[in-house]
Amino acid sequence: MMSDESQGREQDKPEEATAPQSANPAEASQSAEADSIQVLVAEIEDLRDQRLRMAAEMENLRRRTAREVRDAKAYAISGFARDMLQVSDNLQRALAAVPEQQDGAVDNGLKSLVEGVELTERAMLASLERHGVQKLDPKGQKFDPNFHQAMFEVPNTEVPNNTVIEVVQPGYVIADRMLRPAMVGVAKGGPREMAPEPGAPNPQAEKDA
Repeated sequence: MMSDESQGREQDKPEEATAPQSANPAEASQSAEADSIQVLVAEIEDLRDQRLRMAAEMENLRRRTAREVRDAKAYAISGFARDMLQVSDNLQRALAAVPEQQDGAVDNGLKSLVEGVELTERAMLASLERHGVQKLDPKGQKFDPNFHQAMFEVPNTEVPNNTVIEVVQPGYVIADRMLRPAMVGVAKGGPREMAPEPGAPNPQAEKDA
């Protein structure tokens, strides 16, 4: 028969063998908790990114909508303004067709008619100007293909090349958009306009030159 001491030692062995395993559930719980925290952090970062992207999209939408509303207000009368410019051209042709001697007459019904036509044209152009339509009279300016249409060239050595020296028909813009280019004549054969150098001039470089 085994003694009580031997039996006690045999009973203690399983406890000693299982003692190190008693810490495993705690470690597993801590690991699972750490994994859960990482998942939550990743979800929070993802939600933060989504919120930032949504905020950026809403800001872009707001700016685009504001720009479209602003453009709609500024250019709403573009078609109407073009039609009115054609009426203005016809009034100008009518005035140009009046003989000078008749235009200078004092007591003449034609003179009253001419004055009425001139008044009508001025009033119409003033109304267009109140709605953002501006007249272009580029005489003496450098030719700009964005707003001018060259009809002919005139040899002239007294002004820089490509200077507008005659306006055949004025142009018009609404806000910053062209309604009709100005039809002009440009100088040819004059000195070329030197492009300004970037930055401040260098006196030493000018002296060396």
